[in-house]
Amino acid sequence: MDNQLLAMLPADDFAALSKDFKTIELRQGDSLALPGDEIRSVYFPHSGIVSFMVEVAEGDIVQTGMVGRDGVIGAAQALDDKVSINKIIVQSPGRASVIDRDPLRKAVLSGNRIRQIFAAHDQFFIADIQQTAACNALHRIEARMCRWMLRMMDLIGTDVPLTQDALAAMIGVRRTSVTEVATRLQDYGAISYKRGHIHIENVQRLMELSCDCHNAVKLNYERLFGNLLPDT
Repeated sequence: MDNQLLAMLPADDFAALSKDFKTIELRQGDSLALPGDEIRSVYFPHSGIVSFMVEVAEGDIVQTGMVGRDGVIGAAQALDDKVSINKIIVQSPGRASVIDRDPLRKAVLSGNRIRQIFAAHDQFFIADIQQTAACNALHRIEARMCRWMLRMMDLIGTDVPLTQDALAAMIGVRRTSVTEVATRLQDYGAISYKRGHIHIENVQRLMELSCDCHNAVKLNYERLFGNLLPDT
């Protein structure tokens, strides 16, 4: 199973849910939810990236969270009849397993492992948002951009389909700032950039230029999910 959370489920638990899953394509730019929408479907990405965005009154939009094959979208809201507080959009195309909230609720109420997995992911996602807030407040644009590129590399590899406008929204800066930093990163040999596409040329160089937030997020994931991995 490509989704890491589903891979953590014991075979019997996954088999009980699998009949209710369907596989869908995640197309770049698709909206999975808007602020105030009732969440009725839960998505487990196999590939691609889904971004949680906050739009402010001035019209600017900023990414607050990112989910890929290591996570789930909509679980907490669907299980508790909550609405989305974010705009949730597909940042990078891929595929996902999607399930209606009703069979998922039954699985959680039965007391199987999926409850533990959702609780751990909820903690991880909140910690990720908090790390992003601290990162945006304290770190330079260049370090923040490198951090997000490393995170995207973890999810989809070294070839990243990403426009400068989307990258600006991820970091919360103007497009001109992204252009300046992208040019410097190319000069450093860390990336190559063509319209709408970034290739990470030198991972080690990108890590050197990044802040430590990328490592902090990875360590949080390992701490929260370490005892839920299939071989434990």
